[in-house]
Amino acid sequence: MSAAPRACVLGWPVRQSRSPMIHGHWLKTYGLPGSYEHAEVAPEDFKAFVRAFVENGFVGGNVTAPHKEAAFALLDHAEPSAAALGAANTLWLADGRLHGANTDGFGFLANLDDRAPGWEGERKVALVLGAGGASRAVAHALAGRGFERVAVVNRTVERAETVAALAGSAGVACGYDELWRWLALADVVVNATSLGMAGKGALDVHLGEMRDEAVVTDLIYVPLETPFLAAAKAQGNRTVDGLGMLLHQAVPGFERWFGVRPEVTSELRALVIDDILGR
Repeated sequence: MSAAPRACVLGWPVRQSRSPMIHGHWLKTYGLPGSYEHAEVAPEDFKAFVRAFVENGFVGGNVTAPHKEAAFALLDHAEPSAAALGAANTLWLADGRLHGANTDGFGFLANLDDRAPGWEGERKVALVLGAGGASRAVAHALAGRGFERVAVVNRTVERAETVAALAGSAGVACGYDELWRWLALADVVVNATSLGMAGKGALDVHLGEMRDEAVVTDLIYVPLETPFLAAAKAQGNRTVDGLGMLLHQAVPGFERWFGVRPEVTSELRALVIDDILGR
């Protein structure tokens, strides 16, 4: 009898990750054998740890900061989602080879599809605030959904240009001095900065020029409602928090490792919210 599959989340640090809670809930819900755990791995040990997946008893895992680019470099086969971004957050073994994908963009779109049906509007303009690592998957995903323009706004325009390039011909980069122009056109506005996260300052932008129909989302989920989302809601715009992105991006990996495609349910969402709130 083969051993029950084991998977993990690799990061440094990683104890704060709620992935074991999410995957543990699904294993219990579907009555499946297997386990999912934290694997705190220092950057200098990452390559050796992944190369020894089988010896360590793992069938695969999720990858979080700071290892996503290092994970991509180790792949024998990269799914298009990972190849486009040069980063992998989901690893699995098949036929003795290490495969990888990047499910961040999938999770981002699935969250909006779930929480705000019709969020794309006319798919003319999507506005992304920030040019850090999280914005890369978002810009690429928005272009893939068919937006005519994906505008990336950042204080350093050169960094915005790098992210906008991932949206192909749809991408455009600019500084915050041009924010007002894109706000007036946007069907969806995304905060991909870390501003608004617990322990950090708020994102200081004026949303007055934003269209009433625009859907506003934040990749942050602690707190669940950031000041940015609260300001958009006060103007009457539909808003979507970042928790669903975390939940939906976990779906493809679970299916790879444990053989069942799980659902993101209100029960799972409530479980994680209770943990966030310390209830």
